[in-house]
Amino acid sequence: MKKIIFSSIIILALTLCSCEDNFDPQIFGSLFSTNYPRTEADFESYLMTCYIPFMNIWGNNYSGTNQQGWNMLPQGNIRMFDSTSDVMNPWTVGAFGGNWRQISEANFNNCPTFTRASTAPNPSHFEKVRDITRFTEILGVIEKLGPSYLSDVKQKNFTGEVRLLRGLMMYYLMHVYGPVPVIVEPDLVGNIEAEENLVRPSLSEMSAFIYEDFDYAQQNMAELAVRGRYTADYAKFCLMRHCLNEGSHMTGYYDKAIEMYEALKATNRYSLFTTGGNAAYANQFKQANKFNSEVIMALSTSESGDCSNTRGDCFPISWYVIPADAAKYADNEKTIPTPFVLQGGGWGHYYNVSPEFYDSYEAGDARREVILTEYYRENADGSTTLLTRADIDVGWSGFILNKYPLEIEQEFQPTDYPLARWADVLLLYAEAVARKTQSVPTGEAMDGVTAVRARAGLPPLSGDAVATYEGFMDALLMERGYELLYEGNRKIDLIRFNKFRHNVKKYKGTTPTHQYFPLPNFAVIQAESYGKVLTQEYERPGWEQDN
Repeated sequence: MKKIIFSSIIILALTLCSCEDNFDPQIFGSLFSTNYPRTEADFESYLMTCYIPFMNIWGNNYSGTNQQGWNMLPQGNIRMFDSTSDVMNPWTVGAFGGNWRQISEANFNNCPTFTRASTAPNPSHFEKVRDITRFTEILGVIEKLGPSYLSDVKQKNFTGEVRLLRGLMMYYLMHVYGPVPVIVEPDLVGNIEAEENLVRPSLSEMSAFIYEDFDYAQQNMAELAVRGRYTADYAKFCLMRHCLNEGSHMTGYYDKAIEMYEALKATNRYSLFTTGGNAAYANQFKQANKFNSEVIMALSTSESGDCSNTRGDCFPISWYVIPADAAKYADNEKTIPTPFVLQGGGWGHYYNVSPEFYDSYEAGDARREVILTEYYRENADGSTTLLTRADIDVGWSGFILNKYPLEIEQEFQPTDYPLARWADVLLLYAEAVARKTQSVPTGEAMDGVTAVRARAGLPPLSGDAVATYEGFMDALLMERGYELLYEGNRKIDLIRFNKFRHNVKKYKGTTPTHQYFPLPNFAVIQAESYGKVLTQEYERPGWEQDN
């Protein structure tokens, strides 16, 4: 990995400022070798640069060329883990060039040709291994110089924050590509032999790297922070989720997941959002309910955010889920507003909801109400035409996600993007208990699932879902799909349950070409130049049984 790290002589520094007291990093200056971290503020600014790959800005050159962050709409988690999954129909009608359609079909055959940039239309994230090295370098500086300038508590807080961010970077990379080469020891940063060791670690090794970062973070990070800045609670959630993903091959991981549930519950900070009766599920995502009782962490936005480097994070979901020809009014007289009256059409119907997946919801499930099954198209002459399910694959590709609705009349809605919710914790806890005991959970674990379903207006699970372990796990997988629709989890969940290929064929109507993205050719060629073998394709044990 020659030239994989960037010198710390000049580092962008960040501060916290926002009219809403949200976490809103702003670039304001530089750290030079002459004023290398010497104060608490210096060290904080230094670590804050690690948030850049997680900000919702149109692009950055943090450690690679033309990169987009993990939460950004064109190339981030929604495209990697939702559009490739069973919840979305392939984008066939009006799809842009490049690999927009192919990736939505779970067709990853073209991934080896992707270049270093992660910008549209070909999402290549491998360059972000550079970010891990840079985080490791920053970690080394805090560990080496911190004791001379920071209290013990602050040093641990800052170290934990960097390790959480590094763990998240490794987590996402592993779930896009499988295990990737990383440098996690500060003493190896700048070591040519280590940089040229471009080989995949084993799944167990990569899982342990992530676990160790998350575990340190959850023990040492600050418990409270300004809205949107990561906390020890978010680290506990990340560790819990990771332990569920890897517990089948890592000893003690299910016990650790249960421990994290108990720790989060003990804070008494979180509960299901229930305001609005059966509308509570939809209400929790509205702007009036930002950081409600259910939110452990979210990408925080404000009305001033436009995803630029100067004005901060935004979550421009409406531009990616609303068809470009969506009408503001249903009638020619323009007296009957549609759900899109505040904006009109989006940039394109990049992301949709599969009609077949929609059909799998139980009757009366209030969570289905965030999906629109018809819309009015505005024609060239200004008239409107109603498009329905009969027009799927002709006039539009799939149903419209309205989980993050238009609420104010401006270009970008100040809608937060949920990163961790208590409902997810309850479902993860039930899964952890079930996987540990290999049986249908009872007591508190099942009570959590029941509470999530009750919020959606549904009765407790019954029939096959409580008769056998297999029946419960099948029901839980679908429950997670309904509850966490378009929150950047689905493909990861499907792989954990070994149902990625099965469910994509069933609900999307295509067959995945691979379990993970193949690595880009440039990385494989670079490894060869160092005399290393970087395996281009990766699959987990059990992939062949996923049918």
